[in-house]
Amino acid sequence: MSKLVIVGTVAFDAIETPFGKTDKILGGAATYIGLSASQFQIDAAIVSIVGGDFPQKHLDLITDKNIDISGIEIVKEGKTFFWSGKYHNDMNSRDTLTTELNVLADFNPIVPKDYKDAEIVMLGNLHPIVQLSVIEQMETKPKLVILDTMNFWMDCALDDLHKVISKVDVITINDEEARQLTGEYSLVVAARKIHTMGPKYVVIKKGEHGALLFHDDNVFFAPALPLEEVFDPTGAGDTFAGGFAGYLAKSDDISFENMKNAVIYGSTLASFCVEKFGTERMKKLSSDEVHKRLLQFKQLTQFEIELI
Repeated sequence: MSKLVIVGTVAFDAIETPFGKTDKILGGAATYIGLSASQFQIDAAIVSIVGGDFPQKHLDLITDKNIDISGIEIVKEGKTFFWSGKYHNDMNSRDTLTTELNVLADFNPIVPKDYKDAEIVMLGNLHPIVQLSVIEQMETKPKLVILDTMNFWMDCALDDLHKVISKVDVITINDEEARQLTGEYSLVVAARKIHTMGPKYVVIKKGEHGALLFHDDNVFFAPALPLEEVFDPTGAGDTFAGGFAGYLAKSDDISFENMKNAVIYGSTLASFCVEKFGTERMKKLSSDEVHKRLLQFKQLTQFEIELI
């Protein structure tokens, strides 16, 4: 079993979808990644920052999932990062209504001493300079560095983003971002171009249409589980990343063949995330529920065919 360091936001979200709306609730990339990775009972730590307005009950929730929070800085006089958004009827597109960086504007990540030798580092969506700082703090070279990013950084910090991409082993982005980063419409060609930037493995998330894993000339596709109802897609990509990283940390195997399993676990956990607002579903998710849904995934994708 490998240690896992998770870097990203621990935040407040306010969400509106066709199914309803919330006031400020627990959110943030590192929160979703951590809750998802906690399903594997691994040694994990979150590196983030919150304000004095962040409730102790949320910190208790994270520690109750056996995640180390010594790397979460609390700025007593500051306010926690806040994002609000409204989803369109198709649930695939959304409008950002509010982004308040607050304490995140001056975030200087400090990796806890006990995790500077972590074998796996999961860099959640943040400014590339912050992500780079974490890589540089590691005292031993991690077995695997996983990067999640978004089109915002491609628009305003592309040079810094290229620097961090050159230092990671795996990148997880969605199809739109892969096309923007490379200027290629074909995702196969886009993945090939991203390989030349540094990452050995490229994961392209396609939302309700599943995920693709690329390594050299090898390609693996995992569908998304067809759900009767998608309540709130916020955090689904981060939940996928947490399942992916958590499984690899638990199994201690970073081969392409095992990454296929990690993609399936990531997709399975993401399918739970979208069933309720925010982190609500992930807070109470049981291992039995995950096991049953994995069997559904297996039935969905397993078939025998006679070649003629």
